[in-house]
Amino acid sequence: MVGRTALTPRLRRLSVATVLGREVPVAKGVRARLLGLSHLDCDEAGSGLLIPRCSSVHTFGMRFALDLYFLDERLSLLTVSREIPARRVVSHRGASAVLEIPVGEGGEFSSPQS
Repeated sequence: MVGRTALTPRLRRLSVATVLGREVPVAKGVRARLLGLSHLDCDEAGSGLLIPRCSSVHTFGMRFALDLYFLDERLSLLTVSREIPARRVVSHRGASAVLEIPVGEGGEFSSPQS
């Protein structure tokens, strides 16, 4: 899990998928989708969280900023919103999933050319 050791039990219980070359928990249930990475410390967030069937996320309750990777139906990168602070709503029309990653942890990815 990309240098993280204290992954919270809330995320350990979720299934895992490989997205953009990294293993991340998948938020399938209502509670996991609603909470995302909110109310966690950065060291509990692991390498991120995939939220399928999603084109908009909120950062209410976040204790750290996020990089948001908006993905298409094949989980290919559409666009990236970087350094999103708490208390924001961010969306991308046409996205089929969002990968939430603590700021700086996904630097190996880049935004697609527009």
